[in-house]
Amino acid sequence: MRITLERSNLLKSLNHVHRVVERRNTIPILSNVLLKAEGAALDMKATDLDLEITESTPAMVEQAGSTTVPAHLLYEIVRKLPDGSEVLLATTPDGASMTVASGRSKFSLQCLPESDFPDLTAGTFTHSFKIKASDFKMLIERTQFAISTEETRYYLNGIFLHTIEAGGALKLRAVATDGHRLARADVDAPSGSEGMPGIIIPRKTVGELQKLIDNPELIISAEISDSKIRLSIGSIVLTSKLIDGTFPDYQRVIPQANDKEMRVDCQTFARAVDRVSTISSERGRAVKLALSDGQLLLTVNNPDSGSATEEVAVGYESDAMEIGFNAKYLLDITAQLSGEDAIFLLADAGSPTLIRDTAGADALYVLMPMRV
Repeated sequence: MRITLERSNLLKSLNHVHRVVERRNTIPILSNVLLKAEGAALDMKATDLDLEITESTPAMVEQAGSTTVPAHLLYEIVRKLPDGSEVLLATTPDGASMTVASGRSKFSLQCLPESDFPDLTAGTFTHSFKIKASDFKMLIERTQFAISTEETRYYLNGIFLHTIEAGGALKLRAVATDGHRLARADVDAPSGSEGMPGIIIPRKTVGELQKLIDNPELIISAEISDSKIRLSIGSIVLTSKLIDGTFPDYQRVIPQANDKEMRVDCQTFARAVDRVSTISSERGRAVKLALSDGQLLLTVNNPDSGSATEEVAVGYESDAMEIGFNAKYLLDITAQLSGEDAIFLLADAGSPTLIRDTAGADALYVLMPMRV
């Protein structure tokens, strides 16, 4: 293999694929990135056996071929090369090493044979559809913060993506919950998604997708089976295993009869919560909301360091009540709201609260209260 390509193109693609590679690997080949040069492109592939990313980048191919080299090492070398430079990649005749040369810099990297590189064979996909990148990104961004990190409840360690009939139309819906809070977002279901199986996209895959979808104008091609998802985003193809588990019936925890409504300016509320929670202990982080006519009093008490209060004007006309929430969870949710006001629908101090966005009905949040 002997090819020349622009540093900027090589770096951009390596940046996308090398992140998949775990830094500590018991299987040496999984530390490597597969490089395949043919035609006028260099294809790169990296995998951790659950997630695989491939990307193609333009290159001048003098001699086609393929090899695998350490992913993080190659990325660091290319990152430190000067801007605007060209990079030559060439393997030795015996294929045992690859030269990376640019200007006066020259590196030699150990290679492992391409035949050892695992292939995340996809099998057949039962459903495929195209979706606007902006829609898909919205589904992920609005829900990913609520993914559980508790490994014992592995079926909550991802986003549940499924189609559902809502308001007389078919919606593609994303849901995530960790048992303390729940986030739900909808977009109109793209054609081809009808009847698709409900799937759970793992947390690591979600994190990569957030970084890879950087152009909202793109159209993403999605292919889905019971066990895998493949997404084509421009020149990038991401294939991921899905979480093999059953997502709980989230509809049951969404309260239907919360009749006490509080409307509050989202920015004002978030800043006030952030200020009073400065005093809270990291562990507890409980903030008390005391509601009375048109008025909200936020209180935080920390026996070790003191207390804090702040008043916020709100739209509230129901009976006076007090309820406690985790301050971090409140801030996570308000950060997702795009409208000026947040709408809180409350029942009592011990029941889940529903939070909606005034900018539209495409997202909804449920938050469990804390004792304060």
